[in-house]
Amino acid sequence: MSATTPALQRRVQTRVGGWYERSTTRWCYLFLLPALVLTAMFSFYPMVMSWVYSTMDWSGFSDDMSFVGLANYAELVRDRFFWDSFGRSAVFVLVGTPVRVGLALLLAIVLNRQVLRLSVAFRTMFFLPVMASASIIGVVMTFVLSPSNGPVNAVLAGSGVVDAPVGFLSDPDLALWTALVVHGWKNFGTTMIYWLAALQTVPEEYYEAARLDGAGAWALMRHITLPILVPFAVIIIVLTAKENLHAFAIVQAMTQGGPYFRSEVIEIYIFRTAFAPDGGALPRLGYASAAGCFFGTATLLLALAQFWAVRRMGGRGRTGTPAVDAGAPAGAPR
Repeated sequence: MSATTPALQRRVQTRVGGWYERSTTRWCYLFLLPALVLTAMFSFYPMVMSWVYSTMDWSGFSDDMSFVGLANYAELVRDRFFWDSFGRSAVFVLVGTPVRVGLALLLAIVLNRQVLRLSVAFRTMFFLPVMASASIIGVVMTFVLSPSNGPVNAVLAGSGVVDAPVGFLSDPDLALWTALVVHGWKNFGTTMIYWLAALQTVPEEYYEAARLDGAGAWALMRHITLPILVPFAVIIIVLTAKENLHAFAIVQAMTQGGPYFRSEVIEIYIFRTAFAPDGGALPRLGYASAAGCFFGTATLLLALAQFWAVRRMGGRGRTGTPAVDAGAPAGAPR
């Protein structure tokens, strides 16, 4: 009997442990249920219904709904205003992303130095606009850039830079670029924080060993910092590009897509088509849903590009030692 007691105890413990584990798992699902229900209601359901509505001819304000298949998408392809707004969103990505990522990297390198006095205060100063509402910043900037009594025009006129007030938001050639600058300034702190977090992963021992070998600041940057930051750079660029696609709040608050649709990005186009059409026409929620699905697909492609790029760069950046060129200049770390 005594010989079988340990085996019996192990069987009892296994059964009790398995029952306890299953019971704990069931409780986990119970606690996750409210979040799953809310996610399904406010994320999954609208996502699915957007694709359904994109195949309908529907104003969104009546029960008159008819199935049109891919007709909305066919009309979308021929819509010049849609492609113009899509091109302006592309400007936000192709111009705003490299400028912001590059400037944020330079600033992060400066602020990451522990010997710099007030570095924490400067980090906070650059991050403060991120915490403010985009709509509030847009409204405030309309007053700041006003050609009649705005402080920017007052400074420009007072210093003799311009002879007449500049219509930053009323000039068709300047409105889009003004919105791009304000949007980049508002979200600059987020990109800077990404870079600061990435710089914290660079081991200080690498710098110390390189300095002992006589490496200068440029050699440290070229052969240690930049190679280690490459995988982070891929993620930061894609995240910044995705964020630049969503400039609705800033543009809507500052220009509403004007003047003459010259600052209308894709999100403003979708909003105008769905809720505020021109000339008193009926809203077209079905057609706007088709444009939204097209825009969502473009965002999804950016996310897939991020996944592919991260896997592509995997193992290249942090291989245990920084990459050093065979023809590195004298004094570079070896």
